[in-house]
Amino acid sequence: MELRKDPITRSWVAIRDGEPREPAAEPCPYCPGNAAPPPLLSLPQFADAPQVRVFPQHDPLFRIEGETARAAEGIYDKMRAVGAHEVVVEFAAHDRRLSRASDQEIAQVLEAYARRLADLKRDDRFKYVAVYKNVGAAAGQRVLHSCSEVMATPFVPRRVLHELRSAREYFQMKERCLFCDMLRQELRQATRVVEATEKFAAFCPFATRSPYEVWLLPRQHHHKFETDPRRTTAGPELARLLRHTLQRVEQVAEGYHFVLHTAPNVAGALGRVGFWVSLEDDFHWHLELMPVVARTPRPYIAKEVYFTTVSPESAAERLRGFSVSDP
Repeated sequence: MELRKDPITRSWVAIRDGEPREPAAEPCPYCPGNAAPPPLLSLPQFADAPQVRVFPQHDPLFRIEGETARAAEGIYDKMRAVGAHEVVVEFAAHDRRLSRASDQEIAQVLEAYARRLADLKRDDRFKYVAVYKNVGAAAGQRVLHSCSEVMATPFVPRRVLHELRSAREYFQMKERCLFCDMLRQELRQATRVVEATEKFAAFCPFATRSPYEVWLLPRQHHHKFETDPRRTTAGPELARLLRHTLQRVEQVAEGYHFVLHTAPNVAGALGRVGFWVSLEDDFHWHLELMPVVARTPRPYIAKEVYFTTVSPESAAERLRGFSVSDP
């Protein structure tokens, strides 16, 4: 597979001929005892029957071997799809779901994310490491066994790059974190808050991209998910808020996309160290939850001009009203 850069939008596009190979549905490749490669990580460590296991993706978009070999083709740029693509199998049980898991189980999944982020960021070929999860056929879920994916890329994705640049510019103007200011205002106004705890908060963004979109942030500033001490010291609190948020979203959506945004990998940032000089102060890790809600297609809406039929204020009010449960 090859990566090609669009010179107009400056985004990288992965190109290959043919569809990704679907994993076999039967027997489930992720149920214990079925054929699977040795896991890259198991949690709890040294347990006879670990809950969380991380495997290489069976048909990866990005492969760990080799160098990017970035090259020009006239005015265009291209490089090899060097990176990593992994599957985080969240539970041993086939029918277990993140939205119904215990605090401890969810904390183990989040710990697996953190460990894989930290490990992959030791490789300076990888500029960004993303964690994402697709739930439901409408969101593109391909395997019924509950799992997430970790993807390391030799570039920073455009959406994340926009966030990083906006956060940096805001900090240069005001010497404050944009996300911290946004969160303080949301908590003060409360109209878009879905649920808030002592150390974390979930709210519908002011300019939501889709109905019932929810962001989850730590209330105290930290730029990296994998090194935030509250991820462990307040792990049950974070797990509980995530479970409640997923339960609420599942009552209005056919499926959802779940993406963890954390700081990029600045190791070996050739000539760009100065660009990231305020990264620890200006960026703020967060989870973005994008529900897939059935709706009539609107072909007159231009690509990437978002249109939502539910205001974030109405969405938050409805989500707050749903009942949630703890195991």
